[in-house]
Amino acid sequence: MKRIFLYALVLTSSLSVCAQSSSQYEGTIKSLYDLELTQGQSYSMLEYLATRIGARLSGSPGAAAAVEWSRHTMEDFVDSVWLQPVMVPHWVRGQQEIARVINSKKQGTLELSVCALGGAVGTGPSGVTAGIVEVKNFEELRQLGTRVQGKIVFFNRAFDATRINTFSAYMGAVDQRAAGPSEAAKYGAVGAIVRSMGSGIEAYPHTGGLRYAPNIPKIPAVAISTKDAELLSRLLKEEKDLQLYLETHCVTLDDAPSFNVIGEIKGSTHPDEIIVVSGHLDSWDLGQGAHDDGAGCVQAIEVLRLFKVLGYKPKRTIRAVMYMNEENGLRGGTEYAKQAEKAQALKGGKKQKHIAAMESDRGGFTPRGFTMSAPENVKAKIRSWKPWLEPYGLTDFDQEGGGADIGPLANLNVPLIGYLPDSQRYFSYHHTVEDTFDKVNKRELELGAAAMAALTYLIDQMGLE
Repeated sequence: MKRIFLYALVLTSSLSVCAQSSSQYEGTIKSLYDLELTQGQSYSMLEYLATRIGARLSGSPGAAAAVEWSRHTMEDFVDSVWLQPVMVPHWVRGQQEIARVINSKKQGTLELSVCALGGAVGTGPSGVTAGIVEVKNFEELRQLGTRVQGKIVFFNRAFDATRINTFSAYMGAVDQRAAGPSEAAKYGAVGAIVRSMGSGIEAYPHTGGLRYAPNIPKIPAVAISTKDAELLSRLLKEEKDLQLYLETHCVTLDDAPSFNVIGEIKGSTHPDEIIVVSGHLDSWDLGQGAHDDGAGCVQAIEVLRLFKVLGYKPKRTIRAVMYMNEENGLRGGTEYAKQAEKAQALKGGKKQKHIAAMESDRGGFTPRGFTMSAPENVKAKIRSWKPWLEPYGLTDFDQEGGGADIGPLANLNVPLIGYLPDSQRYFSYHHTVEDTFDKVNKRELELGAAAMAALTYLIDQMGLE
């Protein structure tokens, strides 16, 4: 009887501790949300980054200004902040981009809305004039073979509109942008036009990086707006002998020095265990980089600020990383992982271990949950926290994935987590002139910052093992 009584006493005590812990987690998460939604600074930070600095392509003056802005901003509420050197590509678009149908019997001379793809070579001042061949995929191109010699290949594969996840639709089309120009050049093409990676029918083009294959001639390549892609496709069905004049003046300069920007709050109990929250500081040169990825940067910075203002002293070191060169090289993410590996291999008290890395790079839209690339036991542990997160609209924890910049940390067996907002509007702005501050909703942005802070807090409290 005495043994039963002692067991009941221990069980009651354990349940009481669990209830107290649960209440503590709920209370802190609510405080983080309340603070962000009433006194948040993510929106004002984004306004400065997007409207005062603007486009931030690697190697540009805007990128350099963004590095300094990030460092000075984080100095106010972190224990330390530093710059991590990295050499980055330096591609310049040039002033004039022309794509013009010059011999249509029905349309006459017709200007098309285009922009050069990132990393592309230019045509030079004389431009390129050639016939156009439309293909939907690389198999169609292969079947045409040398019949595209001396022609401009028009890759016109649209997003699959039946895919609810627009990132899945993007992945189903983006190979034609990344590899299409080199695939066309294999068969003697003199230029490439790629349908923009947009989910709707829009009058403006989407840029984005290409990857020239080694030992294959580099040909000029542009993206065409989805609206004009539809128009050009209709014209080609009626007039097979259309001629296009293409002119671009982009150039790749020598690699330029730049930096990842890193700020951290030191852990009180396990300072050698690192939790990363992050975004990428660079953006394409057409818009202001508000959703991609200014939103992710300010959300990551805001996690640290919320902890500081709330007076929360983390057990583990919380580190905000602003990566440089995600858009056209991934040099920042690669360099950070390289230095993390060195820190992990150190002997003695300075040895560090990354226990989790989180990235926000899907825009500042309404939070839905988090993607995860991690062992099943880690995923199960994070999913067990859903009762504390679901009241804030965080319900989707089932998708695989982390993020491009944190991806290299997978080699160190670091669990990767991607902030997952609603995706339906993202590819209307992605890599375009429309990616501007006015397209970001203040409350949606703040909810995302609070969501990242809440999950970071839970990881800090309970770990992932």
